[in-house]
Amino acid sequence: MAGRSIVLDTETTGIDPKEGHRLVEIGAVEVVNRRFTGRVYHQYINPERHIDDEVVAIHGIDNAKVANEPTFREVADEFWTFIQGAELIIHNAAFDVGFLDFEFDMLNKERGSPVLGPIKSHCSVLDTLKMARDRHPGQRNNLDALCKRYDVNNSHRELHGALLDAEILADVYLAMTGGQTALVLGDSDHQQSQENQRLADDHASTAIQADRQALRVIAPTDAEWQAHRQKLDNIRSKAGSCFWDTLTVSQTERD
Repeated sequence: MAGRSIVLDTETTGIDPKEGHRLVEIGAVEVVNRRFTGRVYHQYINPERHIDDEVVAIHGIDNAKVANEPTFREVADEFWTFIQGAELIIHNAAFDVGFLDFEFDMLNKERGSPVLGPIKSHCSVLDTLKMARDRHPGQRNNLDALCKRYDVNNSHRELHGALLDAEILADVYLAMTGGQTALVLGDSDHQQSQENQRLADDHASTAIQADRQALRVIAPTDAEWQAHRQKLDNIRSKAGSCFWDTLTVSQTERD
């Protein structure tokens, strides 16, 4: 993920745009050099058609919720500006890209010229579902399964939602590709934090040293030295040599 990436998700009225289904929500999160920048794109969309109850049960978006939202044609230019030229990271990319290209194509026909899209002509696309299947063949690789596998918290995900799922997918993708998922500190903040810790450590070390008192040196008396020499003589008589013979102690040290 070098450079600028957009982690993206959509919600729709159904499975296939060729059957007349439309977008109802777009959520996208900007990541630059593996850092969340704080820039997001989030928009509910009036699909200009009925949303079936079985789909509402999945994402919770019904006709009443989007009745006063803009249509895709009203937000298309702003959305295109946000994603253009970026790497798009999408789970099951064929689904989302298919819907987006269908919407762009309809809009271009209305305008009479191909101004926006197709996605892959202006953005690179990375499919995290394909990546997960390659890494974990034969296992479940939906977003919930990946959250569990990579220890990403998704406890707040009761329904599907484009922005929430994009944020979760960003964490999953970063975990899949080496971790470091939420870098909220800039370089200067991190350096300052390290400097503050170093100063604190230095202060603690100085305080400990200040509390230490000079050790008192107690020299042996003449009688103790005499007893020590007799002990060494006894060792030499039995062992033939003595380790203490290799050591020298100055008169000053003895005094």
